[in-house]
Amino acid sequence: MKFLTEYRDSDIVQGILAEINRIAVNEWVLMEICGGQTHSIMRYGLDQLLPKNIQLVHGPGCPVCVTSLELVDKALAIASLPEVIFASYGDMLRVPGSNGDLFSVKASGGDVRVVYSPLDAVKIAQENPNKKVVFFAIGFETTAPANAMSIIQAKMMGINNFYLLVSHMRVPPAMHTILSSAHNRVQGFLAAGHVCTVMGYWEYLPIAEQYQVPIVVTGFEPIDILNGILMTVDQLEKGRVAVENGYSRVVSLEGNIQAQQVINQVFSECDRKWRGIGNIPKSGWCLNPNYLDFDAEIIFDVEQIQPEESPVCIAGKILQGLNKPTDCPAFGAECTPVNPLGATMVSSEGACAAYFRYTEVS
Repeated sequence: MKFLTEYRDSDIVQGILAEINRIAVNEWVLMEICGGQTHSIMRYGLDQLLPKNIQLVHGPGCPVCVTSLELVDKALAIASLPEVIFASYGDMLRVPGSNGDLFSVKASGGDVRVVYSPLDAVKIAQENPNKKVVFFAIGFETTAPANAMSIIQAKMMGINNFYLLVSHMRVPPAMHTILSSAHNRVQGFLAAGHVCTVMGYWEYLPIAEQYQVPIVVTGFEPIDILNGILMTVDQLEKGRVAVENGYSRVVSLEGNIQAQQVINQVFSECDRKWRGIGNIPKSGWCLNPNYLDFDAEIIFDVEQIQPEESPVCIAGKILQGLNKPTDCPAFGAECTPVNPLGATMVSSEGACAAYFRYTEVS
């Protein structure tokens, strides 16, 4: 535990907090991009330790939360087919679609399996040649290399019954959408360290310049997050705008070049719908023309599914930093982890789930 506890040292935490209090004169609204960071903030009560003039709002960096209702409904339709084995990470099984979730499909007889890696799904396809195996490939840039490698591996092994239902998102276009909104409140960003481990942070340089907003790459432990906040507030108070790396033990400017090459081999940029937010141009990855034989949307002809979002759930506003979970009238009443209206209450990284678990409201 040494390499965890040293980033949770209470004396260091108090020292960083004292410095934030010293330099923070004005009121600032900061957004942490990643849902994992949101849960760390709520778990350790970091938002309660900050001075009152520093407000944290929660970004769209939870892949389960932003996977569109349309893709969830497509997953339910495919998983219900008798010839299909549908493989998914466990946290997608309770995400509500228009009518039920993957657990309900499984309860009705669908062959839905939890896997821990896309390569597990490739192995299932190899062992079940008479079935069509579909892996629900969700995630941001972090999971894209492994999902791309599963396709490369299946093709190399001659496995022709393996498919991806792709729901890959890209962070920079979402930042553009948030910052260009007439209702934007965000004045500084804490960028997600694991995304930047893969992609680097070179893509953020023009964003900071265009919108004059500081961006600091930040990790997930209390000291990482507070140090990121300190670096961001320091820029804001001094009137500086830069992209800074507060997670240098893991992240470099250029990122993991080999992982990026694998992504570019298999995927192409495409428009992507984000749950509760809507379509964001060039914000996703789809299988490129060389790999369309692995595209579950095409193979199972589910491209026509176009459901409507729930009018009750305000997850989209929460994910854009416009509201907090407790602003939703359904929070903790109609919407709970047992009976969720939206994915932000289901996901292990969802803001609503974090508030329900770690605040007195629950």
